[in-house]
Amino acid sequence: MNEDVRLLWRPTGPEELELVRGSGWREWPPRLPEQPIFYPVLNEDYAVRIARDWNVPAHGVGYVTRFRVRRSFLDSYEVHQAGGSSILEYWIPAADLPALNANIVGLIEVVREFRPGGEVTWGVGESR
Repeated sequence: MNEDVRLLWRPTGPEELELVRGSGWREWPPRLPEQPIFYPVLNEDYAVRIARDWNVPAHGVGYVTRFRVRRSFLDSYEVHQAGGSSILEYWIPAADLPALNANIVGLIEVVREFRPGGEVTWGVGESR
């Protein structure tokens, strides 16, 4: 990968994940009216906490996804600290989501899955 990119994570529920899958794993769906920002996070641990502690109780399952975005696109956005020192996220306005999607390098990947009984592990070669 020759481009200068930043690795980001996003905790995701099942409905959003289905829309990502429908895009061929290439883009995030438009925000709903009550979702004025898209907030990818800067570390996997924070994404895990949201997927496990918020998405599982709300939806029965939570996923952690990761994806790469060109730094040149992200340079115009500030990183926000949404709590402790490791709780860092970008706040991308909903209107800018098509531009973010155009700057994703590669595919959006599911890297973790959580259910009420705990984390679901995947074997080598299994498809998500």
